[in-house]
Amino acid sequence: MRLSREDLPGALALTVTGRAEPPSLRMEMTDGRRMLLRQDGRAVLLARVDADRDGVALLRRAGYRSPLPPLRADEARRVPDRRHGYAGLLADAPDGPLHDGRWLLAERSTLPYGAWRRELPRTWPEAYLDWVAGWNGVVPLRPLSAADAPRVKAYRRQAREGVLPPVLLWWVSAFDGWVVLDGHDRAVAALAEDQEPASLVLMRGADDATRASVLAATTAYYEERMAALAPEEESARRMLARSFGAAALAVPYDEEATRAWPIPGGPAEWDTLMLQFRHEHDRY
Repeated sequence: MRLSREDLPGALALTVTGRAEPPSLRMEMTDGRRMLLRQDGRAVLLARVDADRDGVALLRRAGYRSPLPPLRADEARRVPDRRHGYAGLLADAPDGPLHDGRWLLAERSTLPYGAWRRELPRTWPEAYLDWVAGWNGVVPLRPLSAADAPRVKAYRRQAREGVLPPVLLWWVSAFDGWVVLDGHDRAVAALAEDQEPASLVLMRGADDATRASVLAATTAYYEERMAALAPEEESARRMLARSFGAAALAVPYDEEATRAWPIPGGPAEWDTLMLQFRHEHDRY
């Protein structure tokens, strides 16, 4: 596998080539409504979109593994470029989500209002993403620890000192939200200290052809609008130029929908897995 990197303001663009597919950690889908998250051949999350598209019901099981190794306390007190550090760890991870194509790893000091405070499911193993209420939050892939758990208490100290490493999130477009790839305890620690967890968001980036097409269409629109303005309409011309500049600068950050692979056994396999999940849950 080869990984090339391009530094962008606030983000790192990654181009992955030669990666075996499908990746160990991947979304799978069937019939447009049933989804699952699989890691190393084992389903760790099942999801089904409501028939009326009002939301998504989730059921998770224990066993998800972070693709990043544990971060030592002394590492938290350094000030490296976390984007490059996390990118290297993701590239080396045997059980992560990277597949061939362009990716973005973007810094986020905040998420949309309420994403962490109101829309972080704390129930386990079930959760419901209420799209009618405008859900746009964060899905944990393991049970969240208590705020006074020993590991969380150590992270709370780092949060107070301002050295807590960011949480690694993965944008899953089918959920209209994020899943936590790494940093569940760090997120709990930040929230317990009344802080918004800082995060790095991994998302699938638009490919070269798509970005070139968007830029060409944006340029054509700008030139057409500019040609329609009279020379003396200087204020309008400046405003249009600023708008075009902002749109052009945003093109490298364009993203694509999260890729999903077919569930090999279709709806029947999903239904069988749902029975297994519920049986496992009822045993404990």
